[in-house]
Amino acid sequence: MIISDSVRSSVYEWKMNETNGKIVAGGNGQGIRLNQLGFPTEALIDKETNDVIICDNGKGRIMRWSRRSGTTEGEILINYIFCTGLAIDDARNLYISDFDKHEVRRYRIGDKNGTVVAGGNIRGAGLNQLNYPTYVFVDRQETVYVSDRDNHRVMKWNKGAKEGIIVAGGQGAGNALTQLFSPAGLFIDTLGTVYVADSRNHRVIRWSPGEKQGTVIVGGNGEGNGANQFKYPEGLSLDRYGNLYVVDRGNGRVQRFSLE
Repeated sequence: MIISDSVRSSVYEWKMNETNGKIVAGGNGQGIRLNQLGFPTEALIDKETNDVIICDNGKGRIMRWSRRSGTTEGEILINYIFCTGLAIDDARNLYISDFDKHEVRRYRIGDKNGTVVAGGNIRGAGLNQLNYPTYVFVDRQETVYVSDRDNHRVMKWNKGAKEGIIVAGGQGAGNALTQLFSPAGLFIDTLGTVYVADSRNHRVIRWSPGEKQGTVIVGGNGEGNGANQFKYPEGLSLDRYGNLYVVDRGNGRVQRFSLE
């Protein structure tokens, strides 16, 4: 498991059931040097090279760090980008949200400019717009899903589409099952079911395709540090065994839930 620790400006590799993680990027204080990070928000593994690719939010850059032994610094892949989330597809294209430009771009590794695949039409609530996009998920058809934070919705953009489709929320901020409040981390299963960390409602909610409301699957019991409570859940993922992993940001922990 790869975890970004924004407070410590580090990225950790954490093996299952271990009590301590291993720093694989950063760990030298917050800064702009190549051996430092500044408030990293998301990281992933490039499966072809085994490198770690990092959204270094506080320093406005995307970095790559080798996981080979002896690595002491990373390299900048993309500079001057206000990123929060990133994803990678099977062809090794990167998808990166830019909350300043209210868009998501697709980049070939080595490309500095990229192509807009969602938003990019100034800040707004139209179907061709985003308002502070954060986390991103891309499926095998290169469909892009975006947590559109300040529109309190999740948007689906088919490959080549000029506008998106609302697949969760979009009814203003609130805690009804038809609503989201600052959606964050995303996962989409092979059936197109959306799992989203509903951050300010302190819950994870699941939306089946075509449904008008979601179902709370974990949390939703108020803000707290209990076993089925969260304090601003942020990232999430599912494994092939039906386990859901939730980054419980305000409590400084990652929780695992069995959905089987």
